[in-house]
Amino acid sequence: MTGPAILLLLAGLGAIAWVSARARAMRLQTAARATGRRDAVHSLPGYHGWYVALWALIPAGIFLAIWANVAPGLVTQSVLTDPAAQSLPADGFARAAILGEARAIASGLQAAAFNPASEPLVEPYRTAMTEYGIAGAALALILAFAGGAYAFTRIRPDFRARTRVERLVMISLLIASLLAIVTTVGIVASLLWESFRFFSMVNPIDFLFGLKWSPQSAAMGYGNDDAFGAVPLFWGTIFIGAIIAMIVAIPLGLMSAIYLTQYASPTVRKWMKPMLEVLAGVPTVVYGYFAALTVAPALRDLAASIGIHGASSESALAAGLVMGVMIIPFVSSMADDSIAAVPQSMRDGSLAMGATTSETITRVLIPAALPGVVGGVLLAVSRAIGETMIVVMAAGLAANLTLNPFASVTTVTTQIVQLLTGDQEFDSAKTLAAFALGLVLFVVTLLLNIVALRVVKKYREAYE
Repeated sequence: MTGPAILLLLAGLGAIAWVSARARAMRLQTAARATGRRDAVHSLPGYHGWYVALWALIPAGIFLAIWANVAPGLVTQSVLTDPAAQSLPADGFARAAILGEARAIASGLQAAAFNPASEPLVEPYRTAMTEYGIAGAALALILAFAGGAYAFTRIRPDFRARTRVERLVMISLLIASLLAIVTTVGIVASLLWESFRFFSMVNPIDFLFGLKWSPQSAAMGYGNDDAFGAVPLFWGTIFIGAIIAMIVAIPLGLMSAIYLTQYASPTVRKWMKPMLEVLAGVPTVVYGYFAALTVAPALRDLAASIGIHGASSESALAAGLVMGVMIIPFVSSMADDSIAAVPQSMRDGSLAMGATTSETITRVLIPAALPGVVGGVLLAVSRAIGETMIVVMAAGLAANLTLNPFASVTTVTTQIVQLLTGDQEFDSAKTLAAFALGLVLFVVTLLLNIVALRVVKKYREAYE
């Protein structure tokens, strides 16, 4: 029996358990009220239904999760006892390759065998997988029935089903929160450990303040000195993400927010705001194509026409302009919400004092909404400095320390992708440099998000 079929059958049993338990609870509670024992009814019938359904589903679900990890080993052991497996080679790698190919064919993931030795094992694998699949499904159904029956016997008018169900929901939410925390701790721990290994090979001062980035020379045996200076990468990230992109995103995002909140009619706002926010949902690779095929050549031709020599078809300006367009919704949405949250009394007071609409916007609304606007800008910056595809496709891979926006530059994220692409040896400084760059990027974006959230929190406390 296949996994989807088992899950579908368990879902059906859970639904039957919910309906049956709810109906029984309704009958018992109706009888209790008829005898004048209204205080004996504790939980609504729906809670009794969920209590029985959860008892039917959770034990079976836990068993299936464990069985999915145990069954492959049992299947393999069963196949190894078959006479067809006696001719397997003694070499562990070759044996594993043959068994893996036979399993893939038996599972339908592979059409034919490349190694003739795996063909005799296909049928034993198929038989064992069927037997253990049926056994697992039968045990799961037995557990579901037993759990549901146990919970069904506990239904009575005064049973605290709501308390049990809400406690389970609270535990589930707690586990979800802990998983998020553990995941974050794991990410930080892996970055710290690999970065420590990198800094045991490369001086941290040279990494943070060096002006030359050439990991390929270190990989070719020329030594780690003067090969891992990350300042050009940091500058490229700031130049593209925090300067050029923000020069585009902040004015356009802020002005669009002002227009939508103060000047646009409800019909125009109804259509324009969703259209503007669609920009945030466009895949970054699409922006990368647009930057590489349209914006970058146009900027190169523009630079040549005004006498700028050496302009590259991969430039910081092309990547920054398109990245700025991409993050306009981040600035616009936060500024829109911040301006709309300013109390109407402040607008009315300004207009009543004789101020024009533009004066009210520039001298009252924007200063009052400034914390929220700043928070949106910081969140947009953290999004921009972590962008990869646009930079890879439009800005190039050259680690140049330059102020020329028409020159090719690179960023931290681009170099991380380049260092970890393909087969890598995780005991060399060249590969471990990606983790050191990731740690720096993580710290910077974390600080930006902390500052942004504190600013937004201050804004909410002022106007909610």
